[in-house]
Amino acid sequence: MERRAFLKASLAFAAYCGTPLMSSLFSRSAAAADVADGDVTPFDFSTLQNMARDLAATPFGGPPAALPPTLAGLTPQAYNKIQYDHDHSLWNGNGAGRQLDVELFHVGMGFKRRIRVYSVDAAKQQAREIHFRPELFNYHDAGVDTKQLEGRDNLGFAGFKVNKAPELTRRDVVSFLGASYFRAVDDTYQYGLSARGLAIDTFTDQPEEFPDFTAFWFETPKPEDTTFIVYALLDSPSATGAYRFTILCEKERVVMEIEKHLHARKDIKQLGIAPMTTMFSCGTNERRMCDTIHPQIHDSDRLAMWRGNGEWVCRPLNNPQRLQFNAYADDNPQGFGLLQTNHDFDDYQDVIGWYNKRPSLWVEPIGKWGKGAVNLMEIPTTGETLDNIVCFWQPEQPLRAGQSHSYAYRLYWASEAPVKSPLANIKATRTGMGAFPEGWAPGENYPTVWARRFAVDFINGELKAYADKGIEPVINVSSGRVNNIEILYVEPINGYRILFDWFPDSDKADPVEMRMFLRSHDTTLSETWLYQYFPPPADKRKYIDDRQMR
Repeated sequence: MERRAFLKASLAFAAYCGTPLMSSLFSRSAAAADVADGDVTPFDFSTLQNMARDLAATPFGGPPAALPPTLAGLTPQAYNKIQYDHDHSLWNGNGAGRQLDVELFHVGMGFKRRIRVYSVDAAKQQAREIHFRPELFNYHDAGVDTKQLEGRDNLGFAGFKVNKAPELTRRDVVSFLGASYFRAVDDTYQYGLSARGLAIDTFTDQPEEFPDFTAFWFETPKPEDTTFIVYALLDSPSATGAYRFTILCEKERVVMEIEKHLHARKDIKQLGIAPMTTMFSCGTNERRMCDTIHPQIHDSDRLAMWRGNGEWVCRPLNNPQRLQFNAYADDNPQGFGLLQTNHDFDDYQDVIGWYNKRPSLWVEPIGKWGKGAVNLMEIPTTGETLDNIVCFWQPEQPLRAGQSHSYAYRLYWASEAPVKSPLANIKATRTGMGAFPEGWAPGENYPTVWARRFAVDFINGELKAYADKGIEPVINVSSGRVNNIEILYVEPINGYRILFDWFPDSDKADPVEMRMFLRSHDTTLSETWLYQYFPPPADKRKYIDDRQMR
């Protein structure tokens, strides 16, 4: 529950204390002014893979060591005042007209893990470490006693951000900060949901584990390049990993191709591949926490899945009253993601969070992932300050101690997913009072029965072409019964609205699983709508007539 507070504390988005990562083969030859001031050491991806494998054979190094008092006690406001000095950016001397540059985050506050950072010459297969020193940062009035930091070149860094032209000193498009969290933006420059390097035991009978990226290696791109490569070492009590990120910073989106090789220190009950974390407080379907000036509040509004059998699925997100975990089994998934499909400012009215600008995140597996499940965990939240939605792929077979596994996939950070169903798409889901005709209200004419109404809007596809042939909603529910089904053409959206009422058949308040798609005879016309509804207790299933007649 605290993960979003941890990430938001920086408004951006533990130390490697063992033996040195590599032995030095050359004496230090860097000029004092160079950002990379360490010894020259051999490096390529195979070197990192061997490093991760060997690290997994050793005991975990434990939590990060204590920070100097002047950093440990920083408030979020003070931490944000510490800025990396642009003149010391990693690729600052990489020629005029450069498109990308890297700046580093300071350790402090909740960011205690000391990360080692290296600059890589890919042609020579060599790397040089960038050691911490106070002159790399501007402390402004953060209240940091820099005398406590002198001579602490092992202090390391908390993470990094990547800036993109034309505003190399102001606009960052990629950020890695905190555990194995990272984020990217589209052309709105508005961060939203997060990804992670790995999730471990997110929903099991033991505490969740948050692995750390403990070191990064940056290949130096050409000035005109908008693609760069960064390598990362991951470490945790249960696993280690070697990662290669090939990151393409396009004009309207960021695309990451990720290759990772995992090694288990011990048995892992629940392994989360391509995990992502977002926030859903309230939207068109879930109004429980919308007692604010904002019509909707969310970073993402749905889980979308392109299953291995070709089926397209839309699962609207919920802010449940109690924690919910769902696993959607699949075999060789073609893609999945947490999407923000509504980009209309009028639907949020938010000039602080700018939720209409938040990007979507789509996962495209590379190669065959086999059997497993797309897992979705929804945590109750009272507002927008906590990430309460977690999604990841869980392989069918757990990872046992001593085993290794490799995965490759692409992440697309953009306003829309890179692929979309050719069938009719779900635009929105709404719920409200049911059991009486639209335009009426519960009262003397309809006093007896309680029900919940659902309205699901479908757009695009070939719905209008099949209107004369007959459009049928196929609806299934895990309990209760469905009645009062209506199909309405809605001109403003140029689509169709399916209305139906759900009636309970018992006093149970267990979640109700709902599934619907549209067809015409044997022809499927739409993607599949999945929903999880939480009926109120039996004693709350009544309409209150609050009219006062004098």
